[in-house]
Amino acid sequence: MNMGSYSCCRKDSINSRQLNNLIPLLKLVSEENRLRILCVLRNGEHCVCEFQKHLPISQSLLSHHLKDLKDADIVSDRKDGLNVYYALTLKGKQITGSLFNLLVP
Repeated sequence: MNMGSYSCCRKDSINSRQLNNLIPLLKLVSEENRLRILCVLRNGEHCVCEFQKHLPISQSLLSHHLKDLKDADIVSDRKDGLNVYYALTLKGKQITGSLFNLLVP
């Protein structure tokens, strides 16, 4: 079989560049705690205090993960008094929809 027929494998192809753009995203969402955060956010907006009840990580690590997801435009935040609430962006909904649909047999 001629590997030249697989355009995604050629370094000069558009598909190869798209694959290169996918690598950082996959690294970002493959971290277990970030994946759990995304799973929770699939059910709607949550404040940091709610995540802390369900994830066994420090508040500073949780904030770091949320910042990384926000920087990637996967989650957005809004402040309400002393609380910060996080929700999936449209991009985040598309990504989590694709990821979690993989779990369906």
